[in-house]
Amino acid sequence: MKKFPARLHAIFARDKPCAIVFRRGPSKQVCTFHWDRKKDTFKIGQWLKGRIYEKRSDLSPNGKYLIYFAMNGKWESETGGSWTAISKAPWLKAIELYEKGDCWEGGGLFLSNNCFWLNDRYFTPGKILNQSGEVTRDVSYAPEGDFGAEDTGVYYRRLIRDGWKVISQKENGKWNSETIFEKAIPKGWVLRKIAHEQVDSPKGKGCYWDEHELINDASDTRLIFSDWEWAELDRKSIVWASKGCIYRARIKSRTKIGLPKLLYDFNPLKFEEIRAPY
Repeated sequence: MKKFPARLHAIFARDKPCAIVFRRGPSKQVCTFHWDRKKDTFKIGQWLKGRIYEKRSDLSPNGKYLIYFAMNGKWESETGGSWTAISKAPWLKAIELYEKGDCWEGGGLFLSNNCFWLNDRYFTPGKILNQSGEVTRDVSYAPEGDFGAEDTGVYYRRLIRDGWKVISQKENGKWNSETIFEKAIPKGWVLRKIAHEQVDSPKGKGCYWDEHELINDASDTRLIFSDWEWAELDRKSIVWASKGCIYRARIKSRTKIGLPKLLYDFNPLKFEEIRAPY
């Protein structure tokens, strides 16, 4: 049987050098990690038997809270089989919990350290199952831009908030479109993210997936990284996820980047019961 590498996605805290990493695999198991981006160390959070829609998730600016949308398919349960939760990062135990019962919308964005927007423009979020008083939902906030209501409704707004610019949007056919984002990085380079939205794609059905390139017009250089599933600028270096691992490399010149340094291999991990410390 062919063994697939773990799938990875990271979200940076805006005001603190840390991040959350979502590690998915097998398909119905996901785990969270705290990433100290100064020391490049990783600390495991919790596992979930189900699916977390990482592109509908966000981390508070100070890195303290995580909002995420999850589904375990237990449709007769209290959450209705899917839910939006806010937890204390990197753990998944909810301090705020919203029943959902389907996979339309869900998740949200942090507007400040303690205030969040819930992604429920067209569909109600369901019953509030738990509230902590630690965070507050802004029910009056109206996000800018028309990016749909699923992954793109949260993910694209998060990218724009975090310094990415929309360069183009195009339709490649029915239920097949792409949006190109770019971010300027050192030595004249541009990091390009090609975000695909396809019902039937090389990555599976109903899939949102990204490709990445590095472009330097001054040196007429274009580097294509088809195996990068996530990438971001972190101070003066590039960090990315590929084949279940996270790497870092400094920008060496206008024609090439430095040698990649492996930060962490997430592939060997297996599900384990972990309790949150709260």
